[in-house]
Amino acid sequence: MKTILLHPSYFPSIEQMSAVAQAEKVVFEVEDNYQKQTYRNRTFIAHSNGRLLLNIPIKHNKTGKRQKTKNVVIENDFPWQEHHWRSLQSAYRTSPFFEYYEDDLEGFFTKPVESLMEHNLKIFDLICELLGKELKVSKTTSYEKNPEITDLRILVDAKRKSNFEVEVYTQVHEANHPFLANLSVLDLLFNEGPNALSYLERAPLPSRVLGGFTNQR
Repeated sequence: MKTILLHPSYFPSIEQMSAVAQAEKVVFEVEDNYQKQTYRNRTFIAHSNGRLLLNIPIKHNKTGKRQKTKNVVIENDFPWQEHHWRSLQSAYRTSPFFEYYEDDLEGFFTKPVESLMEHNLKIFDLICELLGKELKVSKTTSYEKNPEITDLRILVDAKRKSNFEVEVYTQVHEANHPFLANLSVLDLLFNEGPNALSYLERAPLPSRVLGGFTNQR
């Protein structure tokens, strides 16, 4: 099937995890320069008032020079982990499967972390484990300007207007607002549980994403 090139991201979007679910191998870009306003350090969940942003604060380079994402350090002066965990508990405590995954996830919000990239890579490993998705994973050794594999690095861009069409599933706050598409994969896990992987596997991926990701099986 496919080998795809991705950026590690913070509790990845459903769109990104749909690509992962339909791939055989993921290559992570780890030699890129850090960019703001991307899913590298943010994710969206469904809250009672609608879409809620969870953002990891980072320490900015005081020299003004661009820094590689692999060198980005998290700013822990602000208790962001506690804030994110409380937000997840508030948003999903009544969802069907929050308690099922709670113990596996809690460590990401209670144990100190420094490296943004390493944090995201560990999250990815756990998400795949919770989904029951097995695949090969590797990292780039230099920046891939013109990769030969399917390049889906654009999926990390939080400002990009996505044409990803998702199948509607039951969300815990659907009585408060319309269906919220393409949130963090956590939303899918907490609401669909063991059915999450099959949902991702049948998602119709866009054919226009950087070179034409096609839904071939």
